[in-house]
Amino acid sequence: MAMLSLGSWLPAWPGLAWSWALLDAVLRGLVGACATLVLCSLLRVYLYIQCLNDPARQDLRVALGARRLVLEPLHVLVLTAILALVGSRVAALVVLEFSLRAISTLLSLSKGAHSIQLLVLCQFSLGCGLSCGLSFLLEEAPHGTCNLVLAAGLAGLLAMHARRLALHTCTLYELHSQARYCGVCMLLLTSGHGVPRLLRKALVVAFVVADLAAVALINRDFLSTAEAVRFWTPLTICYTLLVVYMQEEQRSGTGTQAAYQTVLVRMGGLFILLFTVGRWTDLLHIFLSLLGELWCLLHTGVLLEACRQRDFSSQHRPMSGSS
Repeated sequence: MAMLSLGSWLPAWPGLAWSWALLDAVLRGLVGACATLVLCSLLRVYLYIQCLNDPARQDLRVALGARRLVLEPLHVLVLTAILALVGSRVAALVVLEFSLRAISTLLSLSKGAHSIQLLVLCQFSLGCGLSCGLSFLLEEAPHGTCNLVLAAGLAGLLAMHARRLALHTCTLYELHSQARYCGVCMLLLTSGHGVPRLLRKALVVAFVVADLAAVALINRDFLSTAEAVRFWTPLTICYTLLVVYMQEEQRSGTGTQAAYQTVLVRMGGLFILLFTVGRWTDLLHIFLSLLGELWCLLHTGVLLEACRQRDFSSQHRPMSGSS
């Protein structure tokens, strides 16, 4: 006999369905938050090793190696709450906006310059993408809550091991790589340069699924083609203007301040769009998305600065080598 869903074990009390919907939203948010923690932990490992070999970036190495025993669990809790409260409609718009921005950025840059910064800037969009993907894939599934519990458990396990890897690297990598007796550190020594490539491939798969789910979640709210056109037309115009603005920002410069300004412009554009064609709840969810973006940037300011310096040095290395 097939296992019953968790909700069927309890009587049909008033409001019980709302409670299970809230639990599902929290579990989806937890999966997204754990995914961002895995991303940040692996980036911290890679950037720490890069800074270790560069005498000019020893201050960043110290900042990357600082222990965050309380901050990282707090980051997961706050991000889980924000992702759980953001509606699927706004989460879908955030995912689509970032996907178009990432494609435009990669096409406008030569030889992947600055592309590693996208790995830091995509944190909240990644969380929204996983939330959208799980919401779409498990929609009306008979054991949806059980599947979300399993997904959250797996995501938590991966996040815990990625965090342990980051702590091990920042504490013992310098010693173990010289002594050459730690298998983990030896693997990082020989293959650590491939971490960004691995993350890019994983993110491409995650965002392709998230984009398909986002389009499906948005279109299900429309009763006719004309109604869908009235929504997608201003959305396309808004996204086009945002992409043009992002390209101008890339030419003018990059950094933490530019990242904060970009978040404000993006969310401001989506706020104006949804103020015109959306619902009042969408405006609240846009505000929550803004808080989520700012929280992720605040939590990973050191990572963003390390990525900026790495991209800048790699961009100018051929020029210096040719002189």
